[in-house]
Amino acid sequence: MIVNLLVGGPVSDWPDDLADHLRQAADDEVWVGADYGAVRLVKCGVKPVLAVGDFDSSMAEEIQLVKEKATKSVIRPKKEDVTDTMLALRYIIQELQFDKIVIYGATGARLDQLLSNLFFVLMPEFKPYCEQIELVDKWNTVKFHLPGTHRLAKLSTTHYLAFVCLNAVADLHLYDAKYQLDGVDFAEPISLSSNEFVGNTTSFSFQSGVVCTIQCHD
Repeated sequence: MIVNLLVGGPVSDWPDDLADHLRQAADDEVWVGADYGAVRLVKCGVKPVLAVGDFDSSMAEEIQLVKEKATKSVIRPKKEDVTDTMLALRYIIQELQFDKIVIYGATGARLDQLLSNLFFVLMPEFKPYCEQIELVDKWNTVKFHLPGTHRLAKLSTTHYLAFVCLNAVADLHLYDAKYQLDGVDFAEPISLSSNEFVGNTTSFSFQSGVVCTIQCHD
């Protein structure tokens, strides 16, 4: 089962078809809203199974609407050791069954929030599930990978491919991308950007660390 999580990032960064998708969402489709993402879901007529956040940017009537429409709502204190997105993921992991979690609205104008939404997968409570989590926006699809050998399928809407070492990564091989590597170690985080697929898939492997792949277009 796919659980969709809408975060409060700018609507302008949503995938082109997301607004239509929300307006036509099936009754059995699973949506979770984090902070203002929950408000946007209910305003689109979607009933979230869960709404989480401090809702500090929401009006009182919007918060009340979320409480009325969401199956479960968690209005958290403003001071917390995790972001609204992380808290929503915590509840998803604890309470819902899922094969994949697709996060929308997690990128946008604020770089601090973007970095938070990339690096949270290194936290012990989320790392075991990172390969089931994707970030999707208008230009990018981000996936996370644990050590091993992986084959990645090319998305028809994207052109570029990046391999981002989120921490120290050992023995990284890029086997059949346009630009290849043969067992390189990286002691610090680094983004190996502007690579490309040669065919419809590409393979890579590494021995330790966490790598995210980003398929993107201008």
